[in-house]
Amino acid sequence: MCLGPYNKNPVAEQRNASYRSSMNPVEIEEAVTGLAEEPFDRAEFPFQFLAAFGNKKTTISRLRKGNTNQSDIAGGVLQRSNIHIATCDSGTVGQTLTALRDSPKTGTNKAKFILATDGEEFQAEDLISGETVACDFADFPNHFGFFLPLAGITTVQQIRESSFDIRATSRLNRLYVTLLQDNPEWASPERRTDMNHFMARLIFCFFAEDTDIFHAGYQFTETVERMSSGAHEITHEVIGELFRAMNTKHADRTAQGIKTWAGGFPYVNGNLFGGDHALKKRSGSAEMEVPRFSKIARSYLIHIGNLDWTKINPDIFGSMIQAVADDEERGALGMHYTSVPNILKVLNPLLLDDLRSHLEEAGDNARKLLNLRNRMAKIRVFDPACGSGNFLVIAYKEMREIEAEINQRRGEPDRKTEMPLTNFRGIEYRSFPAEVARLALIIAEYQCDVLYRGQKEALAEFLPLDSENWITSGNALRLDWLSICPPTGTGVKVRGDDLFETPLDQSEIDFENAGGETYLCGNPPYLGSLNRNTEQQEDMDRVFGSISKNYKDLDYVAAWFLKAAQFGLATKADAAFVATKSICQGEQVEMLWGPLFKMGFSIKFAHRPFHWANLASNKAGVTCVIVGISNDGPETALLYDEGALLECRNIGPYLIPMSNVIVRKSSQAIHSLSKMDYGNKPTDGGNLILRKDEKDRLIAECPDAAKFVRGYMGSQEFIRSTARYCIWVEDDCLEEADHIPELHRRFNAVRKLRSASVGSQANANASTPHRFVFAPHRSGIAIIIPRVSSERRPYLPVGFVDDSTIVSDGAAVIYEAEVPLFSILASRMHQQWVATVCSRMRMDYRYSNTLGWNTFPLPKLTEQNKTDLTRCAENILLAREAHFPATIADLYDPEAMPEDLRRAHEENDEVLERIYIGRRFRNDTERLEKLFELYTKMTGKKAAA
Repeated sequence: MCLGPYNKNPVAEQRNASYRSSMNPVEIEEAVTGLAEEPFDRAEFPFQFLAAFGNKKTTISRLRKGNTNQSDIAGGVLQRSNIHIATCDSGTVGQTLTALRDSPKTGTNKAKFILATDGEEFQAEDLISGETVACDFADFPNHFGFFLPLAGITTVQQIRESSFDIRATSRLNRLYVTLLQDNPEWASPERRTDMNHFMARLIFCFFAEDTDIFHAGYQFTETVERMSSGAHEITHEVIGELFRAMNTKHADRTAQGIKTWAGGFPYVNGNLFGGDHALKKRSGSAEMEVPRFSKIARSYLIHIGNLDWTKINPDIFGSMIQAVADDEERGALGMHYTSVPNILKVLNPLLLDDLRSHLEEAGDNARKLLNLRNRMAKIRVFDPACGSGNFLVIAYKEMREIEAEINQRRGEPDRKTEMPLTNFRGIEYRSFPAEVARLALIIAEYQCDVLYRGQKEALAEFLPLDSENWITSGNALRLDWLSICPPTGTGVKVRGDDLFETPLDQSEIDFENAGGETYLCGNPPYLGSLNRNTEQQEDMDRVFGSISKNYKDLDYVAAWFLKAAQFGLATKADAAFVATKSICQGEQVEMLWGPLFKMGFSIKFAHRPFHWANLASNKAGVTCVIVGISNDGPETALLYDEGALLECRNIGPYLIPMSNVIVRKSSQAIHSLSKMDYGNKPTDGGNLILRKDEKDRLIAECPDAAKFVRGYMGSQEFIRSTARYCIWVEDDCLEEADHIPELHRRFNAVRKLRSASVGSQANANASTPHRFVFAPHRSGIAIIIPRVSSERRPYLPVGFVDDSTIVSDGAAVIYEAEVPLFSILASRMHQQWVATVCSRMRMDYRYSNTLGWNTFPLPKLTEQNKTDLTRCAENILLAREAHFPATIADLYDPEAMPEDLRRAHEENDEVLERIYIGRRFRNDTERLEKLFELYTKMTGKKAAA
């Protein structure tokens, strides 16, 4: 994404295009900045402002014409449920904002924001929170995060306070894209790493000059601007000389011929400005090459350098810089931020809560405080999928805050930290994010030193940077984690391939950490089995191959859990990762948690499924869990669910308070109820299946074919009441059917397809092309159970069909079904069991007869029980019938479910639940506890303590 040079007007350009309904924060910031830079147009400003936040061109047009503008203020524009804007005469902004607040139209149209400006002053208010903005007009882009809800972006406070990071990222992105356009050879795979290295150096320089790391009078941006004034074509030479100076000790600068105008810059070292080995091989030079700058690229550089880089937030900035350097991610700039609250959901129960608890317990006891500080100095935090370092940076900053409080209580406020950055280790697959992770940690260390010790002390010890490489670039699933974060009391040699690499004879890190603790954390890649490439599948084979034969369908993230457990067997270490909820559902539970439990690990804490969203206005994200594991057997396990905390003796693999019992699929039901099959499977290439128009045409042309046509129903046909049909021919009617030309043609097509198939089932049925390859269909009434249905529905959508309908393999089916079975299948008890033990397809339930039905725990039913359940089933069916022709999708919409149908289900739940415990269950957790208890008894499984 690049909106072009700064002398172009992005807002004006967007005004001539079709507006999108959503924009990401970086795009919004660019548009807002462009609006602030162009001449103020009092009449146009409200429409320009709304356009900058992603309103479509048609929306703006209707407001401009007055069709949807509800404002009662002169010069005002009011967008319902959004914002009331007014431009005004000079010096009247305050009065105008008051008028907007008091306007009856503001209230009746439910405006969330009010905004007033005269082109010199800018004021706004969030009417929901009461927060306000008051600034010069030119400065209002600095507050663009305040207005992100206008674009449908729900923000947390940390995001709204990180406007600088988003602005800096958008400008770095423009520079990055322009440099690649001006230096196409740098865009090649061979040179892209060089480009990324160069950007890391720039980021450091921008930060260093605004935080006094560079001495007064030697400012990077000012020097580049002055030395290349009127000669943009030598910009690369100026930057190259500055980089050379920063990599040369002061005593050697005369001999190295460093220019006098660069000689005052400090020696940075740390290989940040040293030579790249690949470049040495190409050019024989030990100097880092710099791309050439066009006039536009130079102007971008100067503009970026003039931002206030003291505001950089390494918590978020690393992720955004990573996106700048990634072609696939650049189109989603601003969507890669992992919020601090979400990261703390991992770090707090993993280690920070314990540290804070000991700090509180220590009070002002100097000895206890010292012991805690000594303990913290030996704690290692290891993220084996660290990306640009978010988790490590947050862990470091939170621990520095605790350490600073210790020092304050001990009367040593200026004491140097005893927690080395090398205690915060990581592995990242790509080299550039690995470099950014180390850079983010360096910046975080400096900022913490300034905050807790003062700028003088921070500056005195910041440079030169050390050369230790503690963020490793490589495939975490193929690296030996114990060689990167070794058992306590041992040393390690790390050889990196990134910007911060060091010669082998300098790479040994003194890592004597006897008695220390190690905590593994992070947010590894998820990737279901169908989305992995060859390398990733080989990774799974390497990790699980010697442990289990049953792992192929596991999500990729599961490999990090197993590697963490193997790591924890060698040295004391707890681990917690963000993961897909799939690893705690369905068949994946047995694949992952079976081996982990056998290795002696248990779940120390967990967050039940929640939405791990990003910054995108379309709320793109995934439903995740957080699971912390330990082989230390905590006395109390902590279970978090929608903000609530439950302390329990044990958290089971389904993330509920229960034993470590695992539900395994079974070909035989553990209860005595009717058998459930999958529906009828055609494997026909579409030749035995008919749309309604095809069915009508067939019967019109061949009336004799009507007797061979039946309804055909799967999940969607049942839920949406859509019509499909199939050709169904019994063996004793084949000769008659085969004489119908259209059926004969279709049978031949099926025979040809099955004969050519590599599937054994299809091959075996090639000689009977008139029949489905799997056909359990029987006459009589049957219950249909969709195999895929939305989790939003409060109950599973089940129903009855007669024998004129063939149930497809898109659904499960019980033939010759007794009515009480409908009551059981339609209950909250069964829905919760399926939601827990069956797999998911995205956010939908994926019903399994072997996992959902055959394993369902149910007390033995008396005849009276069956009578009561029959009555409940009939009431549900009558309530459905009363709302004909509403579809199942209509009836079970959670926001529109008819009240009589809801009451019928409530009565059904009460009757069934009384069979279990003599009363209604209090909540779903209690339902599941009883179901797993009963499952354990019915299967004879021994519950883990």
